[in-house]
Amino acid sequence: MAEKRPIWTKSFINISISTFFIFVVFYALLTFMPLYVLNDLGGTVTEGGVAVSIFLLSAIIMRFFAGMILEKFGKKKILMIALFLFAVSTAFYVFVGSFTVLLLLRFFQGIWFSLVTTVAGAIAADIIPPERRGEGLGYYGIAMNLAVIVGPFIALTLQQYISARIIFIVLAGIMIIGFFCALAVKVEKEPVSKNDKHKMTINDFLEKKSIPIATVGFFISFAYASILTFISVYTESLGLIKAASFFFVVYAIAMLLVRPITGRLFDTIGPSVVIIPSIIIFGAGLISLSFADSSWMLLASGGLVGLGYGTLLPSFQTIAIRAADKHRSGYATGTFFALYDSGIAVGSVSLGIIAGIVGYSNLYLMLGIFVILIVFYYMWMMSKKHASSH
Repeated sequence: MAEKRPIWTKSFINISISTFFIFVVFYALLTFMPLYVLNDLGGTVTEGGVAVSIFLLSAIIMRFFAGMILEKFGKKKILMIALFLFAVSTAFYVFVGSFTVLLLLRFFQGIWFSLVTTVAGAIAADIIPPERRGEGLGYYGIAMNLAVIVGPFIALTLQQYISARIIFIVLAGIMIIGFFCALAVKVEKEPVSKNDKHKMTINDFLEKKSIPIATVGFFISFAYASILTFISVYTESLGLIKAASFFFVVYAIAMLLVRPITGRLFDTIGPSVVIIPSIIIFGAGLISLSFADSSWMLLASGGLVGLGYGTLLPSFQTIAIRAADKHRSGYATGTFFALYDSGIAVGSVSLGIIAGIVGYSNLYLMLGIFVILIVFYYMWMMSKKHASSH
């Protein structure tokens, strides 16, 4: 029996830590931006939403060019440039004096966030032994999931004691640490594309083989947008705002408990044995959230969402990368996250309109049923893929 090649190499640890810091800053800014617009720039709630949306817009647009850029210039070079400019743009918030300047900076920063997260995910996938990719990307995904808790915690805690400018300096300092971690990442030398005269095709923007699983990711992230965007408003309406601060803590604990097991099952038995139960559990979490009337029900819902959704993102990413040729891991990562980010963006806007009509409780019930029905779409997609491979 062949000895298992290790996942936890120096490069894997450093790319994971660097990714953690990137997402800590991303979620801290996501949480703090509406407050900053209201309190420091004298803006409105709507303008706070626009400041969040314009960042996502530039990030989504850039996803479609990321694979081509990585192939042309090389992953390590783009990792360092994008990390540096993401850190610099974080520091530039200190000099923002108007809402217009803020929007320009948010758009600029979204470009580098998109590039750095695409290249970091592609490098992580390349570093992990192919036979352990499901398990390895599961561990890598923990960096993003933990940042959901740490980022908002830092932003909401610091804003009680220090000015917005000092908060931006602290976040820029966090990114500098992430930059130095990335310096220690060793990337396998790869051929860099020199052909500038070839005719542009869809393959320069997307990895077609990764689109089917990316569409599943779109539907799941569309539903998850309801958690990211409305959980605080919903819990406040229920009088459970204090318990809401522990929602993502329970979510993270549940995710951490199952991640090592689900990663190994993914690699040894296959993706469906992990993905189908996870989709159902995520749907059940949304349905239980719709009936939450006490702190324990709210936290139980957080646990179910963590067990379900927390497993799905790295699983989908692994399938997207496996579907592509090795040299196109950047395209596969970019394609997956383009659709995933689009799901969050579309969900954040459209679900707010729906919630205004049916109420948050009914919204979560409808989304829970919708998520469970995604199982049938996933099964149809996998059976189609299996049939085409034969």
